[in-house]
Order: sequence, then structure tokens, then C-alpha cells
Amino acid sequence: MRRRSRASSKPTKARSREAKTLKAVRRRGSAAGKETEVAQLTRELREGQEQQRATSEILGVVARSRTDVQSVLDTVCRSAAQLCEAYDASVWRPDGDRLLLAAHHGPITQIESVPLVRGSVLSRSVLDMRTIHILDLETQGDEFPLTSELAGRMGFRTGLYVPLMREGVAIGAIALRRAEAQLFTERQVALLQTFADQAVIAIENAQLLNELRQSLEQQTATSEVLKIISSSPGELQPIFNAMLENATRICEAKFGALTLSEDEAFRFVAMHNAPPAYVELRRREPLIRPLAGTALARVVATKRAAQIVDVTDHQASRDDPQRRSFVALTGARTLIVVPMLKENEIIGAIIIYRREVRPFTDKQIELLTNFAAQAVIAIENTRLLNELRQRTADLSESLEQQTATSEVLNVISSSPGELEPVFQTILEKAVSICDAKFGNLFRFDGEKLHPAAQFNTPAALLDALTRRGPFEPTPGSSLDHVMRTKKTFHSADMVAETVRGLSPKLGGARSQVTVPMLKDDALIGAIVIYRQEVRPFTDKQIALVQNFAAQAVIAVENARLLNELRQRTDDLTEALEQQTATSEVLRVISSSPGELEPVFQAMLENAVRICEAKFGVLYLYDEGRLRVGATHDVPPAFAEARRKEPFTPAPDASTGKVVATKQAVQVADLAATQSYFDRNPLVVTAVEVGGVRTTLSVPMLKENTLVGVISIYRKEVLPSAKRPQLPLWKSNLRTVAISRVQKM
Repeated sequence: MRRRSRASSKPTKARSREAKTLKAVRRRGSAAGKETEVAQLTRELREGQEQQRATSEILGVVARSRTDVQSVLDTVCRSAAQLCEAYDASVWRPDGDRLLLAAHHGPITQIESVPLVRGSVLSRSVLDMRTIHILDLETQGDEFPLTSELAGRMGFRTGLYVPLMREGVAIGAIALRRAEAQLFTERQVALLQTFADQAVIAIENAQLLNELRQSLEQQTATSEVLKIISSSPGELQPIFNAMLENATRICEAKFGALTLSEDEAFRFVAMHNAPPAYVELRRREPLIRPLAGTALARVVATKRAAQIVDVTDHQASRDDPQRRSFVALTGARTLIVVPMLKENEIIGAIIIYRREVRPFTDKQIELLTNFAAQAVIAIENTRLLNELRQRTADLSESLEQQTATSEVLNVISSSPGELEPVFQTILEKAVSICDAKFGNLFRFDGEKLHPAAQFNTPAALLDALTRRGPFEPTPGSSLDHVMRTKKTFHSADMVAETVRGLSPKLGGARSQVTVPMLKDDALIGAIVIYRQEVRPFTDKQIALVQNFAAQAVIAVENARLLNELRQRTDDLTEALEQQTATSEVLRVISSSPGELEPVFQAMLENAVRICEAKFGVLYLYDEGRLRVGATHDVPPAFAEARRKEPFTPAPDASTGKVVATKQAVQVADLAATQSYFDRNPLVVTAVEVGGVRTTLSVPMLKENTLVGVISIYRKEVLPSAKRPQLPLWKSNLRTVAISRVQKM
């Protein structure tokens, strides 16, 4: 009889066979589990590489097509649809009270626009500035009736909508749709948000470059006109022609005309690119009278620019046979009229036309207004020169005035962005030509006056102005009068007229004229010239100072535009550097799958270069201690000290603060920390061996868990205004590094 185990009624050999079988099953199960894990890791790696390739492709399109945002948006849609397994993807931009389709990829039928209302899921994501994810849009009739109706009619079910956010404002949205009811995964939602960020970067880059190009074009056009004004004194025709040509081209119009006021009518004196039939008509009938309801009549009444978006839909044009004939003859649709104002009186108008319905922008209207002001200056200069030619007795005075005006314009042209030489030249010429004794020019900041230039000012008055600094004018003074009225103030005898202020007491002034510097009726400064005897200034001399004031305003505006242009150029250069660095690191990641060292090296190299640091270290974190993961340009002795063994960072060093707070930290001067005074070996080594003074450390976080720290170092202490801020690209690459570390 067989022996049986005490613990079981089965024979011993049978149990032994079962045990072997169970072990084999377990081994096979373990192997299958490992294969499943490998497959999952392989899939995640493949998905990560696909995402990296898509991101690299989009960044490449951004770099190649800096102003062609359409190419970028098309690429974003295609990549989003493919990587997120959607039937289609689309990008939308707001235009008034609607969202317009900007890009689309996929087979689902798409409409061109949707109203910006809460009954649309797409519009709701923009209005609420949040991501909306809905499993079945056909069931959302109560909450989103517009989208629900479209879903049923066009055949889509699931939708994912992410707003395009720029500086806390939604500038559009990106949407994914599926024909079946199947939610997108968390990874796909996060990926779509990344695509949304890239679309915003592309839109912003294109906008910055377009603004830069427009500013350059405007600066060039202004310079050309000023050069012609300077080189053609007394000749208005080439000035008018140059103005019209530049205005028509930069404002993207079809043709233009310049008119001068004459006996309550306007005479056409210059035209550019106008249809020949219309040119012939204006040659036969050069005078036109502004008819009620027309843009020209509105300009006469308001002395402001007037625009008609569509002349065929304008009542005055429909009612008047001559206006209907004009439309038929020229094909004009949109037009704008800008007045040429001299002392608030209309002396002419610039008119430009488009043959399509497309309103002119505020910037284009501002540019036309600037051209009109230059035309007024040109006309005034010409008037002065013609009077010079007509009156032989005034020849010397008029020539001197014209020369001074030309010199000021030359200084404006040759010193872009530099106001001091322009102000000094204007003041010197105003004093000398107007036969004054001394003068001062002040800038106004909206509250106080700032001395900006002086010429031949008596020492006592100059000392008082210097000690006084920015000031509010004394009530009853000429500057007070000009600030309140924005009109020229002229005193024949300041003492007899009891005009208050420092000038009579400290400067010995008697006759005086104060002229405001106005931009769009806003006071930006004033020019004051004085005589030390009672001798009133003539109307011609006052007009000359007013002309100088207008040129000073032009110089201020030119300097502002140029400074804005330089700032935008600097911002664009920085953004392009960051984009290039990001692209380089992503290229290294894509070309070195599974290799951390080249990725870390590329990150550190770009971080050190762009942040103008001396060297950098990437640390890996493990249970309160840091160890070196990668270095770039680190001094050998410092590197050797850091690589000896994992270390606990000093609490007031940037790495220690990052470990404690999980936030980016900058230490302005490591040698000023308590740890250095306490002779903490790590801090002493950094300062005395590595020469470190300023440090910037950034955490590497995964789900709020610290996995490492990126640190860059400088050997000098910068002023607070020049200390580096964490660039956006570095934050992005930090996230990529964390993901790579987790997947390895």
C-alpha cells in the first residue's frame, strides 16, 4: 500500500509532480509579465520618440517660417490628429464676436466660423479659458445646443477643446474630434496642451516679426520723406509724391491722392497709382467740394481722420451720382481721409483707397497722420522759403530760418533715438535766429516738468533749475499757462505784466515766449526763449519756435519708435535663441534614445551659454542627498570635490533651498551666506575653489517629487536688475530631462 503524506491524502510522487507543474506555470507567468512590461515600456518609448519628432518638426517649421504662421498651425493640426488618434484637429482664432477657422486636418467636414457664445463648446473654452473634454457631444443639447446640433449633423461624438493662452488671455483654441464616443487619454490631453503652447509661440513670433517689419518700414519711409524735405526746400511736389507712394505702399492701399484746401474746396495736387481715367478726370476737374455725409465732409467738421469701410454700402455714395460714378471709375471700396492740420486748421487732406473691403488699422491711421504732419511741415517750410524769395528785404532772416530747420532735421535724421543733440540744436537755433538772449527746453512726464536742454542760461537761473530738479510750474507763470491751455504764451514785459516764475528774478528776463510741444493734443514739453530787454517777439519768430516745437515732437516720437524697435529686436533675438536651444536639445534627445549623458550635456551647455553663466552642474537627488549627474565647463578642482561622494547641500545655498522648497532659487552672492561664514565645506569649496558668487538652481520634479537639480554658476555678483530669470525653454527642457530619467 502507498504511503501518504500526513498533510495530504495524495501520494508523495503525485504531489511532487504537481509542485513541478506549478513552478513551471509560475515561471511562464513571470516571463509573460516581464514581456508585458517590456512591451509597455517599448510602447511608451515609441510614443515619446513620436512626440519628440513632432515637436522637433513644429519647431523646425517655426524656425524656417518665422512670419508664416499658417505653416506652423497646419503642422500642429496634422501632428495633433495623428499622435492623439483623433479623426481631425483644428485651430481657431477670434475675430470680433466669432471664432474663425485658422487651420484644419482630418476627414470630418469643417465650418469656417462659429459664434463666440456659451452654447458652443469651442467658444466656451475660449470664454472660460479652460480645457473642455466631452465624451458624447450629441447628448449635450441642454448645455451646448450649438455644438450638439453640429455633432449630430456632421457625425462626430467625442471632443477635446484646449484654449490658446497668452499672458493670461485666450487668443484662440485647438480642438480634437472623434466620430465614436471614446475619451482621449490623459497623455493625449497633455500632449494637446503642449501643441497649444507651440501654436501660441508661433503666433506670437509671427506677430513680433510682423510688428518689427512694419516698424522698420515706417522708420524707413519717415526717413525718406525727411530726406526729401531736407533736400528739396521750396519744392512740394517731390515731397507730396514721396509721401503718397510710401503711405500707399505701407498701408497696403491701391492708390492715393493729396489735396490742399482752397476756398472751402479741396484741390488735387498729387496722385499715386490712380486709374488713368480718374487721373484725367481730376486733371479736368481738380477742385471738389465736400458733400454732406462723405468722409471728406466729416474730416472738415471734426478735424479728425474719417474712414468708410465700404463706399458701396455708404448712404452718401448711393445717393450721389458723382460718388457712384467715382466707384465705377476707380473700383474703390474702402477709403480713409486724414486731415493736414496747421494750428488746428485744415490746410489739406491725404486720401488713400483700397479696392477690397478691408478697414485700415489704428497703426496705419497713425502712420498716415504722421505723414500729414510732415506734409504740413513741408508746406510750412515751403511757405517760408517762398516768402523769402518774394521779399528781398527778408532774405537774410528767412535763409537763416530755413538753414536752422534743415540742420534740426539733419540732426533728427542722423541721431535716431538720441534726443539730447536734437533738443540742444533746436534750442540753440531758436535763441539765435529769434534774436533772444537765452532759452530752456523742458520735458513733461504728465505731472512734472524736467529740464532737458539749456542754451546760454544765466548762472544763477541755471543753478536754481539744477537744484530744483523736476518741478510743478509756479501758478501764474508762463509754463503754468501753457500746461493749462496747451497754447503758446507771449509776454512783452514779464515784469510789467507780473508774470511769476524764476526767470525775471534770477535771469533778468523781460520779453519771453513759451511754446508747447504737443503730440495728439497731449503736452510732452515746452520751449521757452527770453530777451533781457523789453522787445516783443514777432509773429514770424513765434511761428518759428512753434515749428521747432513740432520738430522736437517728431524727434521724441522717432526716438520712441526706434527704442521700441530695438526692444522688440532684443526680445525676438532672445526668443529665437531659446527656441534654437530647445531644438538643439530635442535633436540630441531624438538622436540619442536611451543615452542620458549627451542630453544632460546639451542642456547644461545651452543653459550656461544663454544665461551667460560660467559653468553648470546637473545633480541627481536621492533621499536628501545630491550626486553629480553631468557637468559643463566646471573647474577641475570644483568638479573633483563634488564627485567624491553624494552630499547634503547647505540650507542657504541655492541647491539646499531647492531641496527644501522644490522651487527655482537664485542666490545673488554665495560668499554672503551664513553657511560661508560658518565655513561649510561645500560652500567654501564652491566660493574659494570654484570661484562661485551667483548661483541659480532649478528643481527637476515629477508629480511634485524631486528627482534632481540643475544649477548654473557665475563668478561675479550682478546688480539685481541684471540677474537672470529662468527662461521658458529651460523649464521645458527640465521637464524633458525628468521624463527621460524616469523612462531609463
